[in-house]
Amino acid sequence: MKIGMNMLLWTNHVTEQHFDIVDTLKKTGYDGVELFLGEGDEKHYTKLGNHFSNIDMGVTAVAALAPEENIASPDQKTREAGLDKLKWSIDMGAAANVEVICGPFHSTFAYFTRQPPTLQEKQWSNEMLRKAADYAQKANIMLAPEAVNRFECYLYNTMADLGAMAKEVNHPNLGAMFDTHHANIEEKSQSEAIKTIAPVLKHVHISENDRGTPGSGQVHWDEVFKALKEVKYDGWLTIEAFSTIIPEFANAINVWRDYSPSEEIYTKGLKLIKEGMGIK
Repeated sequence: MKIGMNMLLWTNHVTEQHFDIVDTLKKTGYDGVELFLGEGDEKHYTKLGNHFSNIDMGVTAVAALAPEENIASPDQKTREAGLDKLKWSIDMGAAANVEVICGPFHSTFAYFTRQPPTLQEKQWSNEMLRKAADYAQKANIMLAPEAVNRFECYLYNTMADLGAMAKEVNHPNLGAMFDTHHANIEEKSQSEAIKTIAPVLKHVHISENDRGTPGSGQVHWDEVFKALKEVKYDGWLTIEAFSTIIPEFANAINVWRDYSPSEEIYTKGLKLIKEGMGIK
């Protein structure tokens, strides 16, 4: 089991100027960091990967699709553009030594048709996810699509739906992700949700109900950690918290205030995970 910290607390584009933060996370006790794959080229991500390797930090990443890249779209060119974006994300991830790419890339984040999801939309998405997984297999990267809450997505909201997607795609390089923040909104039980997704669970986000310091809000953490131990989960546990530092990104995810000081989030969050999972 490895513990990571998502860099979106500080930036949506990690550069050399953020290496001090990464180094601090290493000294604090983290095993790795999580990047958002939004901009940059292969040279940029190779430079990041080299630094992370030099200090023995693992790497995971988040990918997302713009409206013109929606792989659940009825327009074939739009779906193909989405596949191209996923391949780009995989290429950049490979350059940075990324192990897992997660995120709601089964469709476009915060895009709505104002109708419930259709079987056809899911089939279109699955077709492109299967092709993306083939591409990821060559780079030895695991894809872990994420179910998000009803206010940010309509295609996949629950672990039951996400598990059905992973079963339908049926590819060794495509699993699923569990996020405590979204589960707090959409699931009846954190533990039952974890047990439901356990057969294909490849990544976990530790995130409080208000996106602040894990352990300070309403998520039932004892239940979460007990279930993760019961299903013998041994992948990444990555803290995801947000701030208003980057206005454009904050606006995109509806973050209108700072929930907790960044140092509190990554220090107390790490302590919560270690105590909850029994890690010394």
